[in-house]
Amino acid sequence: MKLFDCGMAPNPRRARIFIKEKNLDIEMQEVSILDGENLEPEYIKINPWGTLPALQLEDGTVIAEVPSIFRYIEALHPEPNLLGDNPFEAATIESWERFSEMQGMQAVGEYFRNSNELFKNRAMPGYSGVSTIPELVTRGKARVAWFYQQLESRLATAPYLAGERYTASDITALCAVDFGIRVGLAVPDDCMHTKNWHSRVSDRPGTQI
Repeated sequence: MKLFDCGMAPNPRRARIFIKEKNLDIEMQEVSILDGENLEPEYIKINPWGTLPALQLEDGTVIAEVPSIFRYIEALHPEPNLLGDNPFEAATIESWERFSEMQGMQAVGEYFRNSNELFKNRAMPGYSGVSTIPELVTRGKARVAWFYQQLESRLATAPYLAGERYTASDITALCAVDFGIRVGLAVPDDCMHTKNWHSRVSDRPGTQI
């Protein structure tokens, strides 16, 4: 297998952490989003959506979305379990994992892309020709603030997003939070439960990549 990766981007980092937590050694190939390499014909032949990451199997088949990559890898390597070992836990993990992507990572991305001159013609991931919208900078910032409030409420009741143990939902939330920190949208000082959780999950060996 080969993972088409982008070291600076939060979405591919989700897959890297998941792979590391599984103690797997998968070949990585860097594709620069900043340089637009994901939009070049060479990569579009691999993943027509132009998004990263993408997992290429031995027969050339490509899995292009992070949750799908999670499911494929966990099916092959079920331990340590990261997607749930009973129906309710699996649903809880998926709920918080999806929430962290849709309301966290995408909110930070909305703020970042629409405030960055580099993406003035690439406001949406995976293709060009879509202009940025300045008003979305303010909206993205407000969405991130709400996302942090939701994390804080949840983490006041449980040590991890899905409950008592570390799962894929924590991976995605961590990547969203770290993305926010990098672009100037840090966790508010009064979100102490979130800060404590962030410190715990950041210290895991799988996160040090």
